[in-house]
Formats: sequence, structure tokens, C-alpha cells
Amino acid sequence: MGECKLDHSVEDVQKKLEEQAPFLSHERVQQLQAVLQADLSQESLNEWFHVLKKYDLASPEERLKREGQMDQLLGLS
Repeated sequence: MGECKLDHSVEDVQKKLEEQAPFLSHERVQQLQAVLQADLSQESLNEWFHVLKKYDLASPEERLKREGQMDQLLGLS
């Protein structure tokens, strides 16, 4: 994914999660909602925003890649 120069707020990430929730597993949505309750760094917020951005339009291969990125951000891999 390309570098973005914008900093995204917790609210931005929460809104993006709401938009993409129908395309994510229920478990994943719950994990992300829990993560967003924590005090995240700006870098983490930006990473979460871009992993979620246009997830619904991503190819199956791209979705798998993003799922891996989510696992890394969650500390699951």
C-alpha cells in the first residue's frame, strides 16, 4: 500500500471499521473494536486505517495479505 501523509484519528479508524465490518468476520470486528479502546500510536492508527481502507474492493489474494497484516498488528503472528 502506498504511503499516506495524512494522520488518521481513532474516529477515522472506527468509521472505516464500521464501513468494512460486513466484509470481515465477526471475530475480527470484535478484535479490532477491542484494539481501538487502547491508546494507539499515530503510526498504528494509520496502519489500521490503510489495512481497512477499501477492504471490500480487494481481491481474495489482497484480502489474505491484509488479514496477515491485521494478525501482525494484533500480535497474533
